[in-house]
Amino acid sequence: MITAKAPGKLFIAGEYAVVETSFPAILVALDKFVTCSVEPATGEIGRIYSEQYQNDYLSWRRLGDQVVVDKRDNPFSYILSAIAVTEEYARALHRELRVFDLHIDSELDNRSGRKYGLGSSAAVTVATIQALCEFYNLPADKNRLFKLAAIAHFEVQGNGSLGDVAASVYGGWIAYHSFDRQWLAQQRQYLDIMSLLSLPWPELKIEPLKAPKNLKLLIGWTGSPASTSRLVDKISIFKAKQQNEYHHFLAESKACIHRMINGFEKGDLNIIKREIRYNRTLLRKLADMSGVQIETPVLHKMVQIAEHFGGAAKSSGAGGGDCGIVAIDTQKDDLPAVLKRWSQSKIESLPMSVHFISNNAKQVKRVVKSTVQKITIPEQHIISNN
Repeated sequence: MITAKAPGKLFIAGEYAVVETSFPAILVALDKFVTCSVEPATGEIGRIYSEQYQNDYLSWRRLGDQVVVDKRDNPFSYILSAIAVTEEYARALHRELRVFDLHIDSELDNRSGRKYGLGSSAAVTVATIQALCEFYNLPADKNRLFKLAAIAHFEVQGNGSLGDVAASVYGGWIAYHSFDRQWLAQQRQYLDIMSLLSLPWPELKIEPLKAPKNLKLLIGWTGSPASTSRLVDKISIFKAKQQNEYHHFLAESKACIHRMINGFEKGDLNIIKREIRYNRTLLRKLADMSGVQIETPVLHKMVQIAEHFGGAAKSSGAGGGDCGIVAIDTQKDDLPAVLKRWSQSKIESLPMSVHFISNNAKQVKRVVKSTVQKITIPEQHIISNN
């Protein structure tokens, strides 16, 4: 059995603007994972199991090189897309396609199955592709893994920045500049998978950031999940109607994120906190102009409490529920007071830490007769047009 895992993520700043080509955002990978295990099937029928769908599994079989599923309505869209893209890659490298069973388990949902908003769809895409690349013995450094997962994820969701995919692949704190997704959609129609993987992707840049030692990240969950795709679609309507206001928002967001990146480079938490607050201001203005509720009343309460005790706080991701983030100075701010007041306000603090993937990361393991062989996936520190 081969097992791979991919971490969840949170946006720190740059939401909504990052869906535009070349615009940056800052994200962080977290130490909660989606795990994917793959093993050869015992017959001609393969199955996909998920711990999150305890009473359901998806059966599939082969029709030539195609994966044919037995149900039309299923909760496994990202997994199926990941299988399709990885096997397209496998065929290009002349691998014989096989029937297998997949087992998926996620730590990115709560016990009732509700999502925290930690990028579970991106993580399951990445984990599935990692496991299948090992299953088929396919080369997959982080550059290639990101591109494979980005293609698979984009073909399901159809919008978004794919920064969550980058966070799941690279780990730690990253600055992510989104690539031209329209270019990808166009080239996907004409180019084979190997060409797409080898070509530079316009405007793509993924850069690791080093956080100051006194920075502590707090995560508060509202208890209310939100749909990123629907919120992004609503902002797209605003973009079409009020182009001047939207482009002003983009310019201000880009300047804000560049200043925040500079804060990381200098190890200056005061700069980072200042720009988190300014990014929150930009998002609230965007919400007022577009009529989209980004900062819900619970998120507003979460931010107020954190700010009262010295933290710099804002919604994370598309907002509308899900999580908020707080940058706390462990040398100055009152972290215990924030957690206590959150608890009193029925805001759940998620006990998660930043997950780093080093040069010698071992994210995939192969288990054969109780022997574990760990596979090293090399890291490329910065991707820029390659």
